[in-house]
Amino acid sequence: MTSIAFQGQPGAYSDLACRKAFPTMTTLPCESFEAAIAAVHEGRAALAMLPPENSLAGRVPDMHALLPKSGLSIIAEKFLRVEHCLLAPPGASLATIKRIHSHPVALGQVRNLLRELGATPVVEYDTAGSAEIVAKLNDIGDAAVASSLAAELHGLQILRRNVEDEAHNTTRFYVMAKNPVVPAPGTPHLMTTFLFRVRNVPAALYKALGGFATNGVNMTKLESYMVNGTFTATQFLAEVEGHPEERKLRLALEELEFFSTEIKLLGTYPADPFRLAQRGD
Repeated sequence: MTSIAFQGQPGAYSDLACRKAFPTMTTLPCESFEAAIAAVHEGRAALAMLPPENSLAGRVPDMHALLPKSGLSIIAEKFLRVEHCLLAPPGASLATIKRIHSHPVALGQVRNLLRELGATPVVEYDTAGSAEIVAKLNDIGDAAVASSLAAELHGLQILRRNVEDEAHNTTRFYVMAKNPVVPAPGTPHLMTTFLFRVRNVPAALYKALGGFATNGVNMTKLESYMVNGTFTATQFLAEVEGHPEERKLRLALEELEFFSTEIKLLGTYPADPFRLAQRGD
């Protein structure tokens, strides 16, 4: 089995990320995050590659809601620099473009281009889908903002690359599998992702997190969200550097457990080279 599942249409940025990270695997497009997770459980894919966050758009709420019950383990992280391309049918040029189709988030990231060309933004359901629509329209007045892969799959020409307003647009992906693949303790540059709920007592979160500070564990992420639509039960997603069996992180998790009603490890995995480069390692 050599397939890797992602949410979206062929040519989506998630598809491109899968192909870059796992060039020997076949990508499996899925309509939803749930469908991508199910593909792994059902054996139609060995892995799923799903995005928890983007540097411009922030976290992906659907992913955070699905993580606790996904039944999958995080075995790696990958980062993709999002490079928007302006795609159009053969024969089109920058001078002929009147309408630019794409997902609303992508359109919000190419305001300078829209202003320069005087083009009308046309909202579509996703970037790869916008490329498919422009290919079917086959009108030199229509263009799409999507990936270079979408251009290749739909027979469109790339009028301009890197049309995004901000150069730091990057999406992070979790690589998820049915069974955990845990590196050995002592392996350098490891990340651990986990969920927890604190007890309903004063200063519980403050006390729960104290163990990470006193044990010298670097926490790179802490996010909260409601559980089951209630306003009284809050769940936290945290990411730290290190291995749960290493002394510093083990002691920190033991202290966290004392003030928590539930702790669920989602995975321990190598930090991506992009992360290491960002922090200068």
